Amino acid sequence: MIKLAYGLCFLLLIGGLVYHFAALKVFNFLVPQDQGSELVASGIAYGTDTDQTLYVFRPKRAQPNLPILIFVHGGSWQEGNAADYGFVGRAFAANGFLTFVVNYRKHPQHPYPSFVQDVATSLKWVHSNALQYGGDAEKIFLVGHSAGAYDIALAVLNQRYLEETGAKSSYVKGVATLAGPFDFLPLDSDITREVFGKISDLESTQPVNFVRKDAPPFLILHGTADTTVYPKNAKSLFKHLNDVGATAKLIEYQGVSHVGILLDMAKPLRGNAPVLDDVVKFFKDTLKQ
Repeated sequence: MIKLAYGLCFLLLIGGLVYHFAALKVFNFLVPQDQGSELVASGIAYGTDTDQTLYVFRPKRAQPNLPILIFVHGGSWQEGNAADYGFVGRAFAANGFLTFVVNYRKHPQHPYPSFVQDVATSLKWVHSNALQYGGDAEKIFLVGHSAGAYDIALAVLNQRYLEETGAKSSYVKGVATLAGPFDFLPLDSDITREVFGKISDLESTQPVNFVRKDAPPFLILHGTADTTVYPKNAKSLFKHLNDVGATAKLIEYQGVSHVGILLDMAKPLRGNAPVLDDVVKFFKDTLKQ
């Protein structure tokens, strides 16, 4: 029965975003978890709004001064809950990272740029509170999927968001984006028109317009079968970063969909695409450098 339910959830998830978040909750509950990790804190507030919360995962045999990873989920800037991404938090924690899975405020109750501001606010909180969980505040990495990838890219590249919270760009040692929208003008979907359609300065909403040579290293991951956020977004960000002399790497996964690139980090699906391995290797190589 569990295998059947798991299979049905997987089909709903890969079938499209209509059932994405209802199915994701069940998927997260049923999918085998990485045993080398543990959940150490749930729903911790990093701000005053009820959506400004986070979950903390760490390796079971944690060493002092762990490198830190902050994961920001997707959901069209309107949906999603960090509680449903435990399989991601555990996956990174099992690979040696103190991992924070972050909730953020969402449209339409909290329109743009609230969700970008929340990335900066959570980064500041993590930097200030990492020590109590065994983390090294000088080794912070960011990962985001879909809208979450957009959020982390804009928060890091347009430094005003970090400056407004008192955070610094130097806190971030590396960034990995999964299926992120970075260059979507003119507004190219019902979702982007809903979320960004009332913004007078649309150019300021595009991460590609804020690339800079001193940006932290970027790993840009995208599936070639993504019809929700087209791969041209990844290619554009990669080109813009390269053009200014920043460090960036692009990996495209053949036949991988928008949701698939996220699910392939789950323990039973890692044979589909080495998303988890690629992110972990990129960050650990960055630490060595």
